[in-house]
Amino acid sequence: MNILDENVIENQCQLLRSWRIKFRQIGYGVGHQGLKDKEVISLLHSLHRPTFFTRDDDFYNRNLCHAGYCLVYLAVKKDEVAVFVRRLFHHKEFDTIDKRLGTIIRVTHSGITFWRLHEEKQFRFSWTD
Repeated sequence: MNILDENVIENQCQLLRSWRIKFRQIGYGVGHQGLKDKEVISLLHSLHRPTFFTRDDDFYNRNLCHAGYCLVYLAVKKDEVAVFVRRLFHHKEFDTIDKRLGTIIRVTHSGITFWRLHEEKQFRFSWTD
């Protein structure tokens, strides 16, 4: 299940829908608007294998790694979110939920940086890897 933070703007949601990428958004179908970070984490624990997408850098925190979900911090402009969600889904290292679970991911123009559960170091891939 893909969950978008409430900070993802509507035209990006429409673009994802046009590409047939299924998602639910905080405040619109799951949770309620104004959820605090801790409440978002609690919500993710109650869902089945979610991948949560946000532009809030507080979620790129190694201590939030959990086997039951994936957190994706999109360090891109608000009108680039959909493109980078799709790029992540097409990357060979993250193209299935099983590959994403237990990771905290930062997506940028230059590539992907991430933490895996029980790993001591941060990993990085460029978009061409």
